Amino acid sequence: MNILSNLHFCLILGCYLHVIHSQVIQDSCASSSLENLNAQILFDTSSLLCSNVWSSEGFILRASQTGPSLWSFVLSAPSTNSYVAMGFSPTGGMVGSSAIVGWVAKDGSATMQSYFLGGKTPSQVLADQRNIQVMPNSSSIITFSSRMYLAFQLITYQPSSQLVFAVGGSLNQAPSPPSFRLTIHRNQLAVAFNYASGEGNQISAPYSDLKRTHGILNAVGWGVLLPIGAMIARYFKDEHKSYWFYAHVTIQLSGFIIGLAGIITGLVLNDRIDVNVAKHKAIGLIVVTLGCLQIMALLVRPSKGSDMKKYWNWYHHNVGRVLIILAAFNVFYGVYLADGGSEWNVTYGVFLCIIVTIALSLELRLLNEEDDC
Repeated sequence: MNILSNLHFCLILGCYLHVIHSQVIQDSCASSSLENLNAQILFDTSSLLCSNVWSSEGFILRASQTGPSLWSFVLSAPSTNSYVAMGFSPTGGMVGSSAIVGWVAKDGSATMQSYFLGGKTPSQVLADQRNIQVMPNSSSIITFSSRMYLAFQLITYQPSSQLVFAVGGSLNQAPSPPSFRLTIHRNQLAVAFNYASGEGNQISAPYSDLKRTHGILNAVGWGVLLPIGAMIARYFKDEHKSYWFYAHVTIQLSGFIIGLAGIITGLVLNDRIDVNVAKHKAIGLIVVTLGCLQIMALLVRPSKGSDMKKYWNWYHHNVGRVLIILAAFNVFYGVYLADGGSEWNVTYGVFLCIIVTIALSLELRLLNEEDDC
């Protein structure tokens, strides 16, 4: 009888502990988890509206106006050895945003810091720039049951409704003094937040469709068609037939026209967004200039047997090689600047690997044919 009673007690205790554990480690808008933290949060949280702003990363935002020109926020996110960030954006993009960033270091110490996101490189993300006015003695960062709570108040008439969220690059890379420099984020999200209802909806980055069009046109025109056209001229040339020449010219002109459209969309994009892409733009203009020189060279192409033909060939071949190399580099660089993600780099990288492999096999065949001659 005692054994059954003890077993029954253990089962009840186990279920009770499981319920308590579930309540502690989970946070949701349906739960009252902040009640456990009220003693540590330095302002009243009872009137805050809750929104599950980023489900895949477990970000929960509680926010509301709690006084004249005073807004209270509590951001809840899984605790890692990297950082979580919440930015107030004027455009919906990360650049130009003022952000509150929190992290837990290896030694368990928690830190919250304000930043100005002046660009996309770590050196342009500046700590403690006071671009947003945080209420003195109201901020706290709390770690509780594998989650991190960033609690702060802003002094402002109306905070931006365009919020950006980010998760740090990798574990064990929490910012450290004296610079508190942030590593590049692993993931990000932009949300249009309604302070009246507490609802947040994901928004696309500014001019995302134009950025995508710009990238696709340049990648296809300069990065795909031009290498294919060059391979046709080198490996399928036939002195007795001219099909290779027409195929080469058709593909190269198509690549030039598509690539030129990509350059034009890039110039339009550069006028509409305030982003420093001077190097990317300069390389793109060099590429299109070399493309124009190649077309001009076609118009003055010496006839077969001319003494100038060998010099023309040297010029045409080497300018084409430089153009293709610069274009391929700029495609990867453009993906990096646009935060396009690994899938873009992987897709284009696989294509280049295939092209290089085919080119090497054809080059070996060409060398063998020359040796036989």
